[in-house]
Amino acid sequence: MASAEAKPTADAGGSGARRTCTRAVVASAVLASLLAGCAVGPDFKRPAAPTVGTYTAQPLPAETASAPVALGQAQRFADAPVDAAWWQRLGPPKLSALIDAAFEASPTLASAQSTLRQAQELHAARAGSTLYPQVDAGLGAQRQRLSPSALGQAGEPREFSLYNASVGVRYELDLAGGNRRALEALRARVEHRRFELEGARLTLAANIVTTAITQAMLAAQIDASEAILRAQDEQLALARERERLGQASPDEVLTLQTQVEQTRASLPPLRQRLDETAHLLAVLAGRAPGAGDMPSFSLEEFTLPAELPLVVPSELARRRPDIRAAEALMHAANAEYGVAVARLYPQLKLSANLGSQALSTGALFGSGSAVWSLVGQLTQPLFNPGLPAEKRASLAAFEAASANYQGVVLEALRDVADVLRALDHDASALAALASADEAAQGALESMRRRYALGAASYLDILTAEQQAQQTRVNLVAAQAQRLVDNAALYQALGGGWTETN
Repeated sequence: MASAEAKPTADAGGSGARRTCTRAVVASAVLASLLAGCAVGPDFKRPAAPTVGTYTAQPLPAETASAPVALGQAQRFADAPVDAAWWQRLGPPKLSALIDAAFEASPTLASAQSTLRQAQELHAARAGSTLYPQVDAGLGAQRQRLSPSALGQAGEPREFSLYNASVGVRYELDLAGGNRRALEALRARVEHRRFELEGARLTLAANIVTTAITQAMLAAQIDASEAILRAQDEQLALARERERLGQASPDEVLTLQTQVEQTRASLPPLRQRLDETAHLLAVLAGRAPGAGDMPSFSLEEFTLPAELPLVVPSELARRRPDIRAAEALMHAANAEYGVAVARLYPQLKLSANLGSQALSTGALFGSGSAVWSLVGQLTQPLFNPGLPAEKRASLAAFEAASANYQGVVLEALRDVADVLRALDHDASALAALASADEAAQGALESMRRRYALGAASYLDILTAEQQAQQTRVNLVAAQAQRLVDNAALYQALGGGWTETN
């Protein structure tokens, strides 16, 4: 602290102090660069890919069964990459347009993108605070009253102002590599968020495709159910007329009326589900359910690709977003274990300050007294039971992340295996229902010919038509299920995202 009796003057050694401080900072930077390659803890190694060569115990057929109906053609599996816009192979252009719009407007994707940016900025913030020296500028002023009696001197108390300006440099030498491991962990968490974003995009596209297919199926089932209801209404009207003429019993009329009302009651739930799919499509696209410009879909607009892509399990583990996200978490846990290990090693911190003090602001940057300091602090933990416990906890976290990764891989393999079998069974079921539909339509045509010849009643035609329409309801469900499982295969294979680095 400066005295009131003597005004501080410029220190002739000020420039030498600045040179000393500069040399110290340069020496610290050189030493840091020499130690930059050291980092305790194990380096991360990517987990081994699955060694199995197939997804199912039984071999897949060369191609699926075929049926002589729409969406009934045979499909075969090929070792080929998944198209980036795989939904274009299934649906009409308006489906692709809806998915593209959803990618732009979906709140779910917006949230995932913001979370990714947050992780990137956290990494940048940590890198900026640990990779480079921290330089701060300070400017201060104080007013002080000093009594000479406190120093054993006589005289009246004096008041004075003291101003100071300084530049400080701080740097922590990363001797054990703890900071580099921390940055490695943050980079891995950035990758985790990026893979989560890719997974969210894949899930959104698959949900839109599935919902559009469901909408088309419900619309077709409603049409078939309404045709059944019309036939039953006619049958009931004929039965009532026959009852009036004494040719039918009241029990027959009541039985038919029960069937009519049961069919009528099945329509509102179908219409409710159809309305729900329209609302869901709007929300998935980032729009309000009341939006009036949403497209509607019919089964006739969808197609089945002749070839379906199929990658080996080892490649699946390198391209499916949820597996890569689990791998990134495993990488982060490995790096955080290195951070915990580094805390057991010495920590070296360097700091330097260079400044000026004066009794007036005018002299602060001119004739003020130069002040400086160099501080080096080496710390070695000697007794801290918490640090070994943190190390053990970090190791346990890595083991948990490793087990979680294995679980995600197994679930992914199961997803693909399930959908591969489903595709085979879907084709067989559709072939059987196509045969049933053909038989029902043949029976209906036969009944119409017999009716024209007078060998069958109109009531027989109505009964045959109801059976044909009920078969058509089941056929529509089988056609839709085959489309849904095609979309499920693309999703299970990781969609069109092909990065494998």
